[in-house]
Amino acid sequence: MIAWRYLRARRAEGGVSVMTWISVIGITLSVFALVAVMAVRAGFREEFVNTLLGANGHVSVYNWRMDEQGRRLRGFPDWQEVAARLTQVPGVTRVAPLVKGQAMISTAEANSGVQVFGMAPADVASIPALTTGGDDFGDIARLPDGIALGSGVARDLGLSVGDRVRLISPDGAKTAMGTSLRVKAYEVVYIFTSGSPDIDRTRAFLPFAEAQEYFNAEGVADEFEIMVESPDRIDSYVPALAAAGGEGALTWTWQQSAGNYLRALTVEDNMMFILMSILVLIASLNIISGLVMLVKNKGRDIGILRTMGLTEGSVLRVFFLCGALTGLVGTVAGVALGSLFAHYFTPIFDFINLVAGGGLWDPEVRPIYKLSARLQTGDVATAAVLSLVLSFVVTIFPARRAARMNPVEALRYE
Repeated sequence: MIAWRYLRARRAEGGVSVMTWISVIGITLSVFALVAVMAVRAGFREEFVNTLLGANGHVSVYNWRMDEQGRRLRGFPDWQEVAARLTQVPGVTRVAPLVKGQAMISTAEANSGVQVFGMAPADVASIPALTTGGDDFGDIARLPDGIALGSGVARDLGLSVGDRVRLISPDGAKTAMGTSLRVKAYEVVYIFTSGSPDIDRTRAFLPFAEAQEYFNAEGVADEFEIMVESPDRIDSYVPALAAAGGEGALTWTWQQSAGNYLRALTVEDNMMFILMSILVLIASLNIISGLVMLVKNKGRDIGILRTMGLTEGSVLRVFFLCGALTGLVGTVAGVALGSLFAHYFTPIFDFINLVAGGGLWDPEVRPIYKLSARLQTGDVATAAVLSLVLSFVVTIFPARRAARMNPVEALRYE
């Protein structure tokens, strides 16, 4: 009751009230910033991982072997048997044999280098990111009749569905004069947008049998693209997959391919949390200023209360509650604002982007097309607990000063 009366300062004590409001607003804004930053970085990480997992397999199984002439070759001649064994590994949901190679796509006006994936049409159609985008054109079922291109490749070359392109590879037919170029024309039957600009600018798909013939890999699969039930626990699948792949089989997981990105994101996340935590600490320190002024203005009241028999612990609790309530109100308001910001992040970002004239998010220099926010319960709880703990800790010092005030000194000039 006493703490609540002190917080509702009269107009004559407006300085205390002003400092209280400054403390509440400061904590609110700092907690809001912390929640918003954590939500945006969680959304970016989720979008980035989903882009990787949506357009690529969770793990690839490949090998190196020696042929009869002692040459070191890559691929599985018995790929059907290996695919059957990999499919039987617990937790595996998809096994797609593929042939990979580098080539150049050429039109009458321009050309571009691409990475060609040769896969069965059914396997290509089962890749989530290639068939669920809103910017896809054509019919993936027609892949046996032509080639599928990323939207970035199609944009750079000015292609649309139905156009014909030439695919040029330096690894052509071997003759007495050496290896000749292999040039073959294909119809563009499908243009996909995977969600990753890097993939859309460099990837093309051919039917598996056609890619085998084109890259001189008849009867061989270069590797297997595998998806599992729990990508986050991909390391637990690796031993069984390597064993199913046979002698000399190697694995390459999505975490290994994106290891540098993920480590950089982790470092950035930690640094942003530390910086935002310092901001919350600075805002919490405003509570000290408000309580110091409150203790000074209420010196006479403290002396009277102590004379009436109020203990030091009771006085400490009174002023601790004053600071704690300030921190609690600011924390609740900050969490509420941060949660609303995360929930309506997309329209807010679009509005800011419109006002700024566009260009706030350039997918040409980032691995994903859009920025999103994801509100996680753990992040919100961390921000709230951090703010409350800091608010409670900084409140203890001025509260102890009030509790230790000598009532004789407080009432000497009254």
